[in-house]
Amino acid sequence: MKAAIYNGQKDILLTELETPAAGDNDIVIRNLYASICGTDVAVYMHGSNTGHRVTVGGEFGHEMASEVVQVGKNVKGIHVGDRVYPYPRLAKGDPGRAGTVGGFSEYVQIPNAKLNEQVYAIPDQLSSRTACLIEPFTVGFRAARRSFSKPGEHAIVFGAGTIGIAAAIGLKYFGCDRVMICDCSDFRLEKAKDLGFAVCNNGKEDLKAAAMEYFGTAPSRYGPTGNADIFIDAAGAPTVLETYQSIGKIESRMVVVAVLAGKRPVDILEMTYSQHALIGSGGYFPEDVRDVMDAMLSEKWDIVSIIIHEYPWEQLPQAIEKASRVEEALNVVIRY
Repeated sequence: MKAAIYNGQKDILLTELETPAAGDNDIVIRNLYASICGTDVAVYMHGSNTGHRVTVGGEFGHEMASEVVQVGKNVKGIHVGDRVYPYPRLAKGDPGRAGTVGGFSEYVQIPNAKLNEQVYAIPDQLSSRTACLIEPFTVGFRAARRSFSKPGEHAIVFGAGTIGIAAAIGLKYFGCDRVMICDCSDFRLEKAKDLGFAVCNNGKEDLKAAAMEYFGTAPSRYGPTGNADIFIDAAGAPTVLETYQSIGKIESRMVVVAVLAGKRPVDILEMTYSQHALIGSGGYFPEDVRDVMDAMLSEKWDIVSIIIHEYPWEQLPQAIEKASRVEEALNVVIRY
């Protein structure tokens, strides 16, 4: 089978490995599409330990839509020919391997496979191309869920990448009235605007003023500010937390989903007096998978439109390079 081996910074070996076989309790899947995650880009561009725990010398990739090609005799409810979404936290039986399932290889063995645990059935109405976005969208929907949003609330999302757009759609799905997406990439903001979101290039524009104009005003410790109840950091820029603390209204809350290693300063006194809340969000759970599939099937949002580029497997390094260019790309997928 075709296999992609991560060998470190800007070093991917495209090779062949023995195709795995299914044991009595296992299945083997053939990947149809694989989406490139921001953490795949990070480990490729900057080396290991800068994104998911990707092992040098091992297979990687984890955002897939796949077809079942082998089924062990003890496996129930899964059949050859079924299209499935492999759930990365359980697909290999080890949540620590969520980033190394093998999405950039042709075939993957799923040990001890159970439906709605290791794999989820892809509905017939959902294209395989769209379905490879289920995994990143579950991350965004988990962040939206962690905001504890209430119907009618307002939100600001930092980051117009796949996770940020997924979080924005999740916020609307859970009942938020108005959602604004911020980024420094005009290219990505145009795609967010096409999906129906208000946008702000906070590298060029005054975000506070834009928020006040769009959401109306609310009190903060520093006077009137935008009436945003929720902030989600899907950008990972070091300045996002400081921005939130300076413009967040009293009793607002921020969810941090972006991966940014290391410590970040928090003004605890300001957080206390402003009654701000900081909430972490990492990974996803079965309820997020169900909600994402429901949102995709609803057709309220043209979700597949965020896939801007599609490459054959043989051009995986070029695809990852393209995904790193925020003024040219949003979501990039591999087609098998």
